[in-house]
Amino acid sequence: MSDFVEKLRAIVGDKGLITDEQGKHPYVTDWRESFVGNALAVVRPANTREVADVVRLCAAEKVSVVPQGGNTGLVGGGIPQEKGREIVLSLNRMTRITDIDPIGYTMTVEAGVILKTIQETAAAHDRLFPLSLAAEGSCSIGGNLSTNAGGVQVLHYGNARQLVLGLEVVTPQGEIWNGLRALKKDNTGYDLRDLYLGAEGTLGIITRAVLKLWPKPKDVATAWVAVPSPEAAVALLSGAHAASEDNVTSCELMGRQGIDLVLQHIPGATDPLSGRHDWYVLFEWSSTRARREGANAGGLREKMEAYLGEAMEQGLVLDATIAQNETQARALWALRENHTEASKKEGPSVKHDISVAVSKIPAFVTEGLAAMRKALPECRPVTFGHVGDGNLHFNCQAPAGWDKARFLPHAHAVNAAVYDLVVSYGGSISAEHGIGLLKVDELAHYRSKVEIDTMRTIKRALDPQNLMNPGKIVRV
Repeated sequence: MSDFVEKLRAIVGDKGLITDEQGKHPYVTDWRESFVGNALAVVRPANTREVADVVRLCAAEKVSVVPQGGNTGLVGGGIPQEKGREIVLSLNRMTRITDIDPIGYTMTVEAGVILKTIQETAAAHDRLFPLSLAAEGSCSIGGNLSTNAGGVQVLHYGNARQLVLGLEVVTPQGEIWNGLRALKKDNTGYDLRDLYLGAEGTLGIITRAVLKLWPKPKDVATAWVAVPSPEAAVALLSGAHAASEDNVTSCELMGRQGIDLVLQHIPGATDPLSGRHDWYVLFEWSSTRARREGANAGGLREKMEAYLGEAMEQGLVLDATIAQNETQARALWALRENHTEASKKEGPSVKHDISVAVSKIPAFVTEGLAAMRKALPECRPVTFGHVGDGNLHFNCQAPAGWDKARFLPHAHAVNAAVYDLVVSYGGSISAEHGIGLLKVDELAHYRSKVEIDTMRTIKRALDPQNLMNPGKIVRV
């Protein structure tokens, strides 16, 4: 394939091409080191035209393309397979913010822009881009959109799909679709934008996007709350919508096992409360109305304190602390956001990114923990996630002292126990992480034949050579 590689070099230059094994390694290995693939080359185009030229060349040479953003995914969606007849097309050189319109509340960005950069740019213009997740310092917006990322503010602002107005996409034939329309209303035929959002690069490559912005919050209240049970957490959330005047932006549920792992493995982490409890809620309320100070203060912090006091009298709250400044709030959020890092440092785990209706979470957690322990009695369940939108990371940490070789043979039984229960509750086996390589078989098993056949029909129609991220989501 030396001739093919030289043709790639002619398109992207030496700076845009990686062919040595050491240089390719970070691009063919996922963050958790669960997937390791092989690639002919890593190609890093500098603009949309170069992306299109690379894809057109690959289509002519029948070489598969694996689009990749920040490579922070957890299901292997951006990792090539082991065959080696694929290229990784990394968008990490496409980092330009090409327009920001504070009056129209939009920002136009290239796919390689880091999520945190987008958040900071919006804030500098007194605006908010609300997508927020633990990997925001390294994940890119193209990957976020390709997986329809969720994060901690979905219950108020929606998933990534709800945060986009328009897209630019390179098709599997190397053509460029310019759908960069900053329109809130557009009923001109099929909605191609929604087709590519969440498709994990299997139908085309997102190269630019028009993002929606919101007013920057002026009053934010953050609390760490110990609750007696998931049922109490859901009841606390239900009442908070009215108590906050519909200003609940985040509500995260965490079990004690996850907190213990964070305290053990993350330097500087401290327990916010003096006593140990089985369950915790991290609340955030925010408003665009400026906070009043002094004797007549009536901001969200005071409303939150009053609400938590009432909830404590009702038995929904065991203990709580409210952040008095941004530094304290960040420390509380760090306990939640470091769950995945702490779990990785602890050892192997089986992760379940599931969702059920919010009202069903308490019953699901009770049955799910029993099902997980039945499949592997020695397991250490680590439950945490976005209780506000029904999305839980219902994970199984390996028993203490077990290595991957001893633990992974139990993964299938644990997965089946959890996923069977999720489906019986009318839930989803993938709430925000996507399907990738990890859940292809599970998707085919748990979704109906009509759904899978329709997905395959769409894939074959748009990518008849099956060159765009093959083997991900559905096999054709």
